[in-house]
Amino acid sequence: MKQTQSLKKNSDFREIYRTGKSFANKYLVMYVKKNGLAENRLGISVSKKVGNSVVRHRITRLIRESYRLSEEKIKNGLDIIVIARVGAKGRSCSEIESALMHLVMLHKIEQRIEVSD
Repeated sequence: MKQTQSLKKNSDFREIYRTGKSFANKYLVMYVKKNGLAENRLGISVSKKVGNSVVRHRITRLIRESYRLSEEKIKNGLDIIVIARVGAKGRSCSEIESALMHLVMLHKIEQRIEVSD
């Protein structure tokens, strides 16, 4: 993840939950807030309701990889929190990536890529 830092502080998470905008689908919930920086900050949350630590860690890795693969399609200067829902358990990488891109489009934070001739 070239242009992205990790969100780790509980206070940062609470601030984004409180003031950010959220959209959800079957597998994921995404909160987005502008951060005024030149880079994105990504936080991933997977609750114990989803499964044991092995399951939670796998889902975290799938979300991080899905974000990494589509990072250049997302605008910069945002704080993004992705929360896994129980439905994400047992899903493939392509399903998680599709759910993530669906939320990116709902938030209208996809970056327009100019094609030059």
